[in-house]
Amino acid sequence: MATVTATPAATTADRGAHHASRSAAAGFLLALPPVVVIALFVGVPVVLALAFSVGFTGGLNSVMAAVGQNVHHADGAVPTFAAYGDVFTTPAFWQDLALTLGVTVASTAIVVVLAGGIGLALRLHGGWLARLLSAVAIVPLFIPVVIASWAILTFYSADGFLRSLFAQVGLEAPVWSYTAVAIVIGSAWTSLPFATLMIASGLQSVPDALIEAARDAGAGTLRIVRTILLPMSAVPIVIAVTFTAIGVIGSYTVPYFTGPNAPTMLGVSLASYFTAYNQPQQSLVMAFVVFLAAAGIGALYVWANFRSARREGRI
Repeated sequence: MATVTATPAATTADRGAHHASRSAAAGFLLALPPVVVIALFVGVPVVLALAFSVGFTGGLNSVMAAVGQNVHHADGAVPTFAAYGDVFTTPAFWQDLALTLGVTVASTAIVVVLAGGIGLALRLHGGWLARLLSAVAIVPLFIPVVIASWAILTFYSADGFLRSLFAQVGLEAPVWSYTAVAIVIGSAWTSLPFATLMIASGLQSVPDALIEAARDAGAGTLRIVRTILLPMSAVPIVIAVTFTAIGVIGSYTVPYFTGPNAPTMLGVSLASYFTAYNQPQQSLVMAFVVFLAAAGIGALYVWANFRSARREGRI
């Protein structure tokens, strides 16, 4: 009777496969706690909110349905989109949405231009002025948003510092408190530090050899920026754009303190519907509109990372 013995190569392969499976299991267990926490405290509430917005008012949603006003109930297992109709047929909602998107685009553009200019100044020239600008751009990181919003409100008010200063020389400064301009200023102020850190670090990571080679070949500053610095810093720039836009589109404190009473940004509007008007279903509809807009912006971040990974051969 023949006896089959395992070869050393087969034994080593089996040990490697066993070790790999144990490592995969250990990695899964280590990653499981944060996934469970996110699923319980983020995923479940989102699913319940989505169900409540289409009329499923039983279970954990029963209390909110009992105390809320203008709540629409589903017909058995058939959802109802009456709450969406309430919101989408209201002219004020479209005005709020237009203001939200306009402020988001304007604030993001201003932040990217300022952060990009500071980052390029640091990367190409350096010097005390560039370092001073970068330090000043980080200052809002250490000032609470509430304090900054109140300061912006009083600075640009009818009796604020700006108009008082202009009045000393016989001029009349504009009043920007409780306007969309004040929201843009406040949003840009609060978003600038992160964008500056992200874009400046991305530009600093570009090798000096590439820039020096381009200069030796006769390329000017604009050509170096357009063909070397910006393409190689595309991912950090996209990250800065994405996080800035998402932060602005869902902001509450800055538009609540500095913005007009009507129209308002959706973050303030949905909070009013939930608390002041006691219409939780309609507020959730607005929340999902903000969520979809933020998801569309986040798709840009996913695309940039996918493109970078494919270019580097990681996928």
